[in-house]
Amino acid sequence: MARARTSLGRTFAAHAILITWTVIALFPVFVTVINSFKSRRAIFADPLALPWPEHFDLVGYTTVLKQGDFFGYFQNSMIVTVFSLFFVLLFGAMAAFALSEYRFKGNLLWGLYLALGIMIPIRLGTVAILQIMVAGGLVNTLTALILVYTAQGLPLAVFILSEFMKTVSDDLKNAGRIDGLSEYAIFFTLVLPLVRPAMATVAVFTMIPIWNDLWFPLILAPAEGVKTITLGSQIFIGQFVTNWNAVLAALSLAILPVLVLYLIFSRQLIRGITAGAVK
Repeated sequence: MARARTSLGRTFAAHAILITWTVIALFPVFVTVINSFKSRRAIFADPLALPWPEHFDLVGYTTVLKQGDFFGYFQNSMIVTVFSLFFVLLFGAMAAFALSEYRFKGNLLWGLYLALGIMIPIRLGTVAILQIMVAGGLVNTLTALILVYTAQGLPLAVFILSEFMKTVSDDLKNAGRIDGLSEYAIFFTLVLPLVRPAMATVAVFTMIPIWNDLWFPLILAPAEGVKTITLGSQIFIGQFVTNWNAVLAALSLAILPVLVLYLIFSRQLIRGITAGAVK
């Protein structure tokens, strides 16, 4: 009886902590969304009030859609994010498979070298990256951002995926080799389907920093035609006057892709995180 009460108390405490953390994490999103449907005067009068009919105003959204090229910014962000995720998952999974499956000279050193990318922020190399992009004629192109974000996401992808690939049964892979499958066929048809939770985890953790980044778009692609949504939203922020309706509306629209991605991969994400916790 005492054990049951202790277990119930621990469960209640854990849920209370998780609920509190969820409320704290979602509170800025809640404030951003509700204020995007209010007039400027209502925002400053009571920023925590809901957009009741007397305060409801879509001026922020109409400003975003009319001023600037929001759909162009959104498209640029989608292109950069989708291609970066594709290359991170593909090359990260291939590197993780090689490091976990084969034993060769320098295997451990290569793994440690890639792990350094997690500990050393890529922004420390901004000057060198800019020089490389200028020399390659890639400034003010989406290709520059894709290359940088791919390099940024690979270390974490290799670190997570290699641990999961070590758990794939050797008997399964050897059976595939006996049946005449090539190493590429084993990788794509046998290994990748078994590490989908880890792939979803990497996708979510990689997409959010890419989608929200302002640093590299401001430095590598500030031209109007290649602005991302985070950089494009800056047009509503002035030196003396800021159009908060439009800023909050733009940020609310920018939240949608991240929310959709989470809803699609939430089950795989939770499986990947819990599996990693068990390990």
